[in-house]
Amino acid sequence: MRPMVMDFREDGSAVEQSCQYLFGKIIPRCPRYEPGATEWNVYLPQSFDWYDFWTGKRFTGGQAIKTDAPPDKIPLFVKAGSIVPMGPVVQYTGEDPGDRLEIRIYAGANGEFTLYEDEGDNYNYEKGAYSTITFTWDDAKKTLSVGDRKGSFNGMPAARKFNIVRVEKDRGAGITDEAENFDKKVTYIGKRMVIKF
Repeated sequence: MRPMVMDFREDGSAVEQSCQYLFGKIIPRCPRYEPGATEWNVYLPQSFDWYDFWTGKRFTGGQAIKTDAPPDKIPLFVKAGSIVPMGPVVQYTGEDPGDRLEIRIYAGANGEFTLYEDEGDNYNYEKGAYSTITFTWDDAKKTLSVGDRKGSFNGMPAARKFNIVRVEKDRGAGITDEAENFDKKVTYIGKRMVIKF
């Protein structure tokens, strides 16, 4: 968790937000803290567009918006240019999540993300038993580059299935498994690939 001032110190309105904070550098979070509230005011920092995580709707930064805030959902927004992996729900680190990941692209700016994986149940990563895969979104060319896999670990899948979706309103939003709505389905075997949209 990061305070807004760490990434948006030039944006006075962002700095003034006493309850908003960031997950990493891309997801502002605004907890609803008044009992019974079903809507909430959220400030979206300037210089970027932002997507409502729950609906996929895109907003211009530098403004406060009123958003739905039912008791079971905290307002979450994702910065344009972000690449977010989504996997199946697992209950513990040793549970097999399978070989499929959903890769969400929040278009509107260039972006990069490195997927890190290891055995998940020991300290072998300290001895180099892990892998990384770098994803790069080129917004002007509308291409996603998936780099060569670096490293390895016991039990690492030889191939991965990536279901790739460019987030839009009511598409690629929330926590769902909407297999029919993916833009691309690719099988990755550890070698660089470029996916065009």
